[in-house]
Order: sequence, then structure tokens, then C-alpha cells
Amino acid sequence: MNPIKKTFDIGDGRMIEIETGKLAKQADGSVVVKMGDTMLLATVVSSQTAKEGVDFLPLSVDYQEKYAATGRIPGGFLRREARLSDYEVLISRLVDRALRPMFPEDYHADTQVMISLISADKDIMPDALAGLAASAALAVSDIPFNGPISEVRVAKIDGKLVINPLMSDLERATLEFIVAGSYNDIGMVEGECKEISEAEMVEAIEFAHKAIKIQVQAQRELAEMVGKTTKREYCHENSNPELRERAFADTYDKVYAIAKSASAKNERSEKFSEIEKAFIASLGEGLDDVTKFLAKKYFHDVQYDAVRNLVLDEGMRLDGRDSRTVRPIWSEVSYLPAAHGSAVFTRGETQALTSVTLGSKSDEQMIDGAFINGYNKFLLHYNFPGFSTGEVRPNRGAGRREIGHGNLAMRSLRQVLPEENPYTIRIVSDILESNGSSSMATVCAGTLALMDAGIPIKAPVSGIAMGLITDEKTGKYAILSDILGDEDHLGDMDFKVTGTEKGIVACQMDLKINGLKWEVLSAALEQAKEARLHILNEMKKTIATPREDYKPHAPRIVTLKIDKEFIGAVIGPGGKIIQEMQRETGANISIEEVDNQGIVEIFADNKAAIDAAVGRINAIAAKPEVGATYEGKVKTIMPFGAFVEIMPGKDGLLHISEIDWQRYETMDGIFNVGDMVTVKLLEVDKQGKLKLSRKALLPRPPKPEEQGA
Repeated sequence: MNPIKKTFDIGDGRMIEIETGKLAKQADGSVVVKMGDTMLLATVVSSQTAKEGVDFLPLSVDYQEKYAATGRIPGGFLRREARLSDYEVLISRLVDRALRPMFPEDYHADTQVMISLISADKDIMPDALAGLAASAALAVSDIPFNGPISEVRVAKIDGKLVINPLMSDLERATLEFIVAGSYNDIGMVEGECKEISEAEMVEAIEFAHKAIKIQVQAQRELAEMVGKTTKREYCHENSNPELRERAFADTYDKVYAIAKSASAKNERSEKFSEIEKAFIASLGEGLDDVTKFLAKKYFHDVQYDAVRNLVLDEGMRLDGRDSRTVRPIWSEVSYLPAAHGSAVFTRGETQALTSVTLGSKSDEQMIDGAFINGYNKFLLHYNFPGFSTGEVRPNRGAGRREIGHGNLAMRSLRQVLPEENPYTIRIVSDILESNGSSSMATVCAGTLALMDAGIPIKAPVSGIAMGLITDEKTGKYAILSDILGDEDHLGDMDFKVTGTEKGIVACQMDLKINGLKWEVLSAALEQAKEARLHILNEMKKTIATPREDYKPHAPRIVTLKIDKEFIGAVIGPGGKIIQEMQRETGANISIEEVDNQGIVEIFADNKAAIDAAVGRINAIAAKPEVGATYEGKVKTIMPFGAFVEIMPGKDGLLHISEIDWQRYETMDGIFNVGDMVTVKLLEVDKQGKLKLSRKALLPRPPKPEEQGA
């Protein structure tokens, strides 16, 4: 065993170590990446041959956190790691999106990348190291790969840009992006921010790219140390140049004409399909499977070139728009009468039906991950059924795409939620039609639904998906606002940007080309801003500000603060008192200690239940106030006065001299036990004893000399 290590500094003296040759040596490539006590094991295995009829890269990327890495035992019945959590899926997607464009287009062998968190430093986030680990495993393998690449987290903390900041510092960040790229180019960006400018975003990405270059160079040097600079030979594609030439000759003009006809999606797809079928039929009967496969592939190449050339040469898109125009928009709120808030948002052929549900603390989501655990009170669930694109597809629950798109919308809307929010909020976005970015439709519909629900968001948020088409030979390029599904598939960039009128709050960018110039990125951001503001104005025509109050049928939450000493009294032995209050009032009551205070949340769907619960809790936890008046019950009568209960469990002495302005010699006949009497609290002495007076509430009789006068 001769492990090889490469160590480098990412700034401020923080070191990253990459080691290979020690663990998982039967994989095609394996490394351990270490920063502090955080360690990631990344392995990659790729089949030597490709399966028949496959014209894409069957790449799978799985990131998983081992609970032992943080010294924890998994929850649940099985007590073992199970299916990937949403957090793990999101990290897997980040790595996949960074790696996939870097494989050769003609490489089609099954390839599996696995990344495991095997040791964790609780202040060093592993997600920013996962892309580096995966790329390093490829770098020390013989698998064809046009890398290396790397990923870093860039954040602005206290006004300064930082690479891979500590987790404890992220709370102060005004922007936070994961950026991936090669030595020369940026390939992927995803993150959130607090209404920053376009220039600030470009600055952060450029700063991140400098750190990526250092990590890419370290991988190159590691590969040379290992001696894996030569990659395996492969041949995964059949080719037929004559057939390709015939496909272009027979179909290009027809495809170009249909692309230029500005027809609807379904009509356009049918016409393209007819041309494809006619072309294959023209090749004669008895075609073998390889020829059929290549004919379809080359027809796709025709579509690719025709649509792109139409945009670059004539400035025209598939639906007839120019590069900057956003499709027609209509929206509606309160569409679902029983929901706490709802909206329909439609942009062209993309439609989202979104609802908002308000819940209590007991509805919070418990997060029980190896690295991140706690509670989440803002949830956004995105659903993409088959009928939204006219397809028959079984409903198997949320897949990686749904989780990723929902996360982008969630991060966008999270930035504008009120600081003081007592509710657990769940947004559900059901995509009913899709031709273009449905995640951006979810952001718009989610904003409308939150305002409809009466949530006092800081500002409305809109989102737009931008595209890019380039020609490396001529240098021509076109930035496209509000891209169609076909433009996403045939274009070079999918760039989603969300923001308020003040600035950007989240973004997600995937590039399929090398050599994106910074000035093109800046131009795309400025064009996106123009489109975002247009969409915001359209949304404001439906609802411009949050409703002043919640819906009549929406639940209400009241928060009370009580002294720490009363927490036990409100809960009662074994929870008896709080359970009794919930049962008798119909309210849901939760209590926790925060900063030496008891924070009580009372949740109910009607005001009477809220008022009843507040009264019960105040009766237990309120402190008697000197000078206040109370309606008390006589509990005990003594020769010198009566003890009166002014609050549950709080008795005060009403001395015989404080009963009335007239003088009483005895207590006989003045009160009976159980009588109600109105008294004023005069004093609370050092021992906590209460001194009461009834006399202080009675008008003082005139003195004898005053009567004679």
C-alpha cells in the first residue's frame, strides 16, 4: 500500500488534503478528501462497454452521509441508513450537474459515482467538497473525462467574500452560492442571497472561479503523481456519414419551415414527428435496428441545428417571439375557497396551481440527518405529474427533479418571509401544464398564494428562466428570456433567476458549453432583470400586497411570554394541566423555554378557543400587579381579617382595617367563605405576601367637620 497525497491551501491557512491508493482500490478511481475532521470517500466505476441502443451517458451520482461520521445512530425502526434524504439528493444533483457536461458526448458506458461522508467536522460543511471529491476520483481513474472540475461555496459575510465558510458564519451571509467549473469555465451555479445586484452576483462567481482553479490544478498534479494521464479507449457510437448527410438534405428545410411557423407545442411536435416518420420510410423497408437508431439520431441533429440557426440568423423563436419577449401571463388568487391561501399562475403554456397551509409548531418538519438535524417550519413541495406535458407516467412520488425544483422555489420565497412568523407554512405547487420553467412559475404562484393567505412577506418575488444559443465559429450568440422546453433542451444554458424589485434572491444556472464570457453572463443577468420586473408588474395586477388579515377559516396563533418559574405550573404533573386546557378549550398549546423565558404558542381555528386558552394560562402564570384591581374569592376568615384568592393559588390578606372606612371590632357577619369581593393589591412584601384593600376602592366618607359645614 502506497497512498499518494496532495495538499493545498484554499485561503487563510485552511488546508484540503486529497489521498488515493489507500481505500476502495478495486474501484476505477477512489479518493478521500479531508478538510479539518471532515472526510469524504468518493469512488467511481464505469463499465468497459456501452449497452446497445444507448445514445446518452447513463450516469448516476449518489451522495450519502454515514451517521457514524457524526457519532450518531440513525432513527427509525431499522436503525440504519436508508433512502437518501432530500438534503442528500440535492447534493447529489449539484455534483451530477457539474460532472455530466464534462464527459465526452460519445461516451455512453454506465457510470456510477458514489460519495460518502465518513467523518464530519460540525463546522465544516461537506457539500462544498463533494464535487471536488467526485472529480478527483475521476482524475485518478482511466475513465474518459474532460475535467477536472471542482465546486466551492462562496459567501459574503460581514461584507467580505469567503470560500467554503464555516457553518457557524453562514447565518450572517448576504449571499451564498455553490459554484462549479473547470479551469477555464463556469459550469453550474446555485444559491440564494438577500436582494443583491447583478454586478454583485458576477463578482461572487468570479471570486469562486479563482478558488476552483486552485483545486483543479491540485487534481491535475495528483493525476500526474498517480500516473493516470492516459484514458481508456472506447467506441460507443455507430456512425453513418452518408445517412447523416441525407438526413440534412432531405429534412432540414422542412424542419426549418415548421420551426419558423410559430405553431403551438403539440402541433409543432406532431409535424416534426411526421417528417421523421417520412424520412425513415424513405430509407426503404427492412431497416436494421442500427440504421433506424441512427436515422432518429441524425433527425434530432437536424432539429438542433435548424432551431438554433433560426434564432441566430433571424432572431425568431419557435413560438414566434423575439429574444426578450415574455409569454402572456394571467393569474388568480383565492381560487381554492377552503385553502388558507391559493393562486393560479399561467405563463404561456406553463401553469402552476399553488396552495398555502398554515400550521402550528406541532406541524414543523423534523430533520434527522447525519450532518444537519433540527426542525423546519417552512416547507415547499413541488409536484410534476405526467399530464402536465401530455404524457402517461406513473405517479411514484417526488423524484430528484421535483426535489431540486422545489428547493429552488423554497430558497427564493424563504428570503422574503417575515422575521417574526408564528406559523409553520407549507406551500404545495402542482404543475398543471409545462412548456418552460415550472419552477419559476412556482415562485410566482407561491408569492401570490402567500399574499392571499395574509402572510406579511417583505416583498413579492418573481422568477424567469433564461436561455442561450451560441455559435463558436461565428461568435454569434442570443440570450433568450422565458425559454420554452425545446429551447432548454436545444440551447446552451438554463439560467433561472428570482428576485424582488430590489434585487436577486436566488439563482440556478447550468451551462452546456465551454467558454462563456463574463460579459455574456452580465448581459444575461440584466436581461433577466428586465423580464423579472415585467412579470412582477403583471402579478401586481392580481394582488399587490399581502392581505391585511388571514382568511376567516385560517387558524390563529397567539404567542405569550411567561416567567420561567411558571412553565411547570402551566404544564402540570405529567402534562396534566396543559392537556386539560387543550381538551376543554379546543386549542393546541405548546410551551418551551427560550432565553430564560417561557414561550407559549396557542393555536386554534376560532377566537373563542384562543381567548379561553389565553385566560387559563394568564390565570396560572400572571404575576399580581401592585395597584391592580381583582375579583377574588374569600378562602379563609380569621379574627384579624380574611384571606382572599385573587388568582389561582395566590391568596392575599384583606386586613379587618382595610375592609371599609368604618371600624370593625370583629369579623363576625362581614364575609362568608366563598363570597366574591373586589379588592386592590396594595403591596407585595419581601416574603411575597400580598396586602389587599377593599377600602381603597370605596369612596371616602366626609369627616364630621365637613358634614357640619
